Amino acid sequence: MVELVADCGSCAGLCCVALPFTRSADFAFSKEGGEPCRNLDSGFGCSVHDRLRPLGMVGCTTYDCFGAGQAVTQRLYDGQTWRSHPEQSRDMFEVFGSMRRLHEMLFYLSDALGALSDDTATTDLRARLTAMVATTEALTHGTPYDVLGVDVDAHRLEVAPLLREASDSARGQRARGADHARVRRDDLAGQDLSGLDLRAADLRGKLMIGADLRGSDLRGADLLGADLRGTDVAGADLRDALFLTQMQVNAARGDAATRFSEALTRPSHWS
Repeated sequence: MVELVADCGSCAGLCCVALPFTRSADFAFSKEGGEPCRNLDSGFGCSVHDRLRPLGMVGCTTYDCFGAGQAVTQRLYDGQTWRSHPEQSRDMFEVFGSMRRLHEMLFYLSDALGALSDDTATTDLRARLTAMVATTEALTHGTPYDVLGVDVDAHRLEVAPLLREASDSARGQRARGADHARVRRDDLAGQDLSGLDLRAADLRGKLMIGADLRGSDLRGADLLGADLRGTDVAGADLRDALFLTQMQVNAARGDAATRFSEALTRPSHWS
């Protein structure tokens, strides 16, 4: 199985160079894609890693490459870097972008498999998910040019309906929360949703920036693509939430009472 957890020590700071960002609440300054961040040091580490949030670089603390960085650096380029081989840096950055999206799909597919009950009713779906994992993994191997040749958008269109089917199946087998009607709107930014019973709710793609979910029960809720930046999940129960990523957890505001899967890490900036 492809490693889906970032190992920054085995990467060449690809996200700090390849990705562009604009001065905003998430970033203190702007930079172009392909331009090394001013905070990137000679060893491909961040010179201000322990001060990113106070320095206005919140976006750096929430980003996750799903392990694409080390896969590109170590497996596809045999440890070569954009500094040692500047002539191939542009291709390396493009490969990283494609690899990151493929790894994200692998994360969701794996999560979908883990969420399904192991019974005859899901046998066919589990088989199709397993086959899609194998197909997606195969796309991450080969040469850098093999990965560059992958039509990632087309592949995503094959993966998406499987994830939706898996979500419907997994949530359909769970107790349904009493407050689903409160979250029907797509724009829930800044809303008071505290203390709600949102078990098995469909929160996929919802805009929830700055929403108050303190003490809410989101067990088994589908959170694929939900924007949780600044969302207060103090005391919330996110155990078994579907498709919840480390990026979403990092972007939210929680505390010691927030509960979530053991596969995720409690952010150091949480209270």
